Amino acid sequence: MSAVIHPAKTSGTPSTPRESSGARLAVRRFLRNRLAVVGLGVVVFFALFCFVGPLVYSTDQTHTALQQVNLAPSGAHWLGTDAVGHDELGRLMYGGKVSLIVGFAAGVLATVIGTLWGAAAGYAGGWIDAVMMRIVDAGIAIPALFILLVVSAITTPGLAGLILILGLVSWLVPSRLIRAETLTLKNRDYVLTLRAIGGTHARAILRHILPNSVSTVIVATTFQIADAILLVAYVSYLGLGVQPPATDWGGMLSTGLTAAYSGYWWLILPPGLAIILVVWAFNAIGDGLRDAFDVRGRG
Repeated sequence: MSAVIHPAKTSGTPSTPRESSGARLAVRRFLRNRLAVVGLGVVVFFALFCFVGPLVYSTDQTHTALQQVNLAPSGAHWLGTDAVGHDELGRLMYGGKVSLIVGFAAGVLATVIGTLWGAAAGYAGGWIDAVMMRIVDAGIAIPALFILLVVSAITTPGLAGLILILGLVSWLVPSRLIRAETLTLKNRDYVLTLRAIGGTHARAILRHILPNSVSTVIVATTFQIADAILLVAYVSYLGLGVQPPATDWGGMLSTGLTAAYSGYWWLILPPGLAIILVVWAFNAIGDGLRDAFDVRGRG
């Protein structure tokens, strides 16, 4: 009897065992990095603190209460009050929500812009690549903080405007990273095969270059979020960030600075520590992800 041979199914493209094992290996390598795990825990803590905390610890962050100005920490106000009577712990939650939203959104926006720009430049090559990267070099030569100060002096950006401005001044470094990754990927067999059978440039970038650069994109995003949170703190410290009654951690530092000489340490220490911890946490996560995705270190 002749054996019946069933045709192989080709309708789907399931993940291969090698891809699944590679993902599991990356997770294990990340979890072995203690600093990265601690950083992830810090980010989760502050996310819960800022977004869930106000539901548990409800305070009025809009109206002033001049009868309880600059009160020291106590059972009624765990971190004291500020110069207009706002509960400082509630203010820390409220300001942290703004800092995290702006930092995360601006970091993701900067990475998206930088990824598309870098992938297009690296894939095109030649004079197009040269012109696009000279634009990036010129932008890097101008400090982002200087651009933010100029823009903030001209206009008073709201939350969406601040996110847009930060994203537009922070995409330069990710574009260089993705461009370097694209230069190596565009000469791989699967990209050359697609070009040989008539595939478009857009398809090559969107279906092959970018999916295979996902590890670089993820790592770049974590670092961009950390940088964006710092930039928000910088401009808000100088009084050019979100306007009252809204605030963020940088704005809390700015308003508390004048009271620091009077011994009101609770107006400076909590927001300062929050900025340091969150920025360190995202950098630690980025380092952990970079090591986890680094195939040269796998064994």
